[in-house]
Amino acid sequence: MRGLRRSTRMPWTMEHPVTPTATTADPAAADSTAFKVIAALGFCHLLNDMMQSLLTALYPMLKSDFGLDFGQIGLLTLTFNVTASLLQPVVGLYTDKRPMPYSLSLGMGFTLIGLILLAFAHHYWLLLVASALVGMGSAVFHPEASRIARTASGGRHGLAQSLFQVGGNFGSAIGPLLAAFIVLPKGQSSVAWFSLAALLAMVVLWQVGGWYARHRAASAKRPAAVTPIALSPNKIILALVVLGVLVFSKYVYMASLTSYYTFYLIHKFDLSVRDSQLLLFLFLGAVAVGTIVGGPIGDRFGRKLVIWGSILGALPFTLALPYADLAWTAVLTVLIGLIMASAFSAIIVFAQELVPGKVGLIAGLFFGFAFGIGGIGAAVLGALADVKGIDYVYWICSFLPLVGLLTIFLPDMAEARAKARRAQPA
Repeated sequence: MRGLRRSTRMPWTMEHPVTPTATTADPAAADSTAFKVIAALGFCHLLNDMMQSLLTALYPMLKSDFGLDFGQIGLLTLTFNVTASLLQPVVGLYTDKRPMPYSLSLGMGFTLIGLILLAFAHHYWLLLVASALVGMGSAVFHPEASRIARTASGGRHGLAQSLFQVGGNFGSAIGPLLAAFIVLPKGQSSVAWFSLAALLAMVVLWQVGGWYARHRAASAKRPAAVTPIALSPNKIILALVVLGVLVFSKYVYMASLTSYYTFYLIHKFDLSVRDSQLLLFLFLGAVAVGTIVGGPIGDRFGRKLVIWGSILGALPFTLALPYADLAWTAVLTVLIGLIMASAFSAIIVFAQELVPGKVGLIAGLFFGFAFGIGGIGAAVLGALADVKGIDYVYWICSFLPLVGLLTIFLPDMAEARAKARRAQPA
C-alpha cells in the first residue's frame, strides 16, 4: 500500500503524515490511512468495552447475591457513566493542547484495578468504587483514542471512527456471552481473570502511543491545515445542541436495553438468565454491525443523511416492541440496534467538522455526554421500573426516536465548506 513504510522497527509509520482536519476521502488520502493503527485501537476498544460490559452483564447475579433493587442497579450504571462523562471532556481539552501518547496505557490501568475490585467486592459500596474506576479508564481511553484514530484516518474520518467504535460494540456484545458461560457458572471472583485482557491492552496501547509520538515528531514542522466552514457561531452552537439532543434520545433508549433487557425478557417471557444473555448478545451484535456500516455511508453520502435514518428510522420498530411476542422481540431489537448504532460515528465526525482543531474536546464531550446520559437514563429508568414496572419503561422509551425530527436543523456541511472556499481570496 502506497504511503505505508514497510519497516520492522516502525511498522505503523506513515510516509505522508495526514492532515488531522481533512474532511473528505480521496484515493491519495485513502493510501495514507494507517489501518494497522486503527485496527490496534479498535482491538483495544473491544477489550476495553468487553471488560466494561461485564459489569452490566453481572447485574442479575449481583441483584440476587447482594439483594439489590432496580434503583441500586441503576446507581451502579450511573456511577460508571458519570465518572466517565465528567472526566472525558477534561481529558480531551487537556490533550488538545498537550497530547499524551502514552496516556492510553495509564487509563487501561484504572480499568484493571476496577476489575480486580469488582471480582472480590463483598459490599455494595465497593461495587460503586469498582464502577467508578472502570469509568475513569474509559474517560482516559476514549477521547485520546478517538483523536489518534482520526489522525490515522487519511481523511476517511467516518470509516476510521466506525472501525474504532465497532471494536467497542463487539466488546460490549462479547461481555454478556462471557458472563453467561464463564462468570455466572464460576462466580463473581472469576471476573479477575479478565484483568489479563487489560494487561494485553496496555501493551498494545503502548505501541500505539509510540506510533503517535513518532507521527507528531515527523509532522511538527508542518502547519496544521484547518478547513473553514461558512457558519455563524450561533448556527454552530445550535447544531451542537441538536447533536447533543440526538445523542440523548439514542443513549437513553440504548440504556433501556443494555441495562434492563435481560430483566424484561425474564419478566415478560420467563426466560432463564442464560437465554436472556444470549438475546442481549444478539442485540449488541446488531449494534456492532450498525456501527461499522454508518461511518463509510456517511463518508460517501453525507453524515446528515445517516443521522436522519438512524434516529428516526428506528421509530416504527421501537413503537412495536412493547407489543411483540418473544420471536418478534428478538427480531425488533436486532433491527433497532442495527439502525440506531449507525448514528454515533456520524454525529462525532459531524461535530468535529463543526469545531475544527478541537478533536479531543469534541470527542470527550460527546463520548462523555453519551456515557453520562446513559448512566442518568439507566438510574431514572430503574427507579421508574420499581414504581411502574419494567413493561412501562419500554412503552415510554418507544417514543424517544421522534427526537430524530430535529435533524432538520443541522446545516449542510458540504455547502458550508464550499461557501467558505468561494469566500477565500484567490
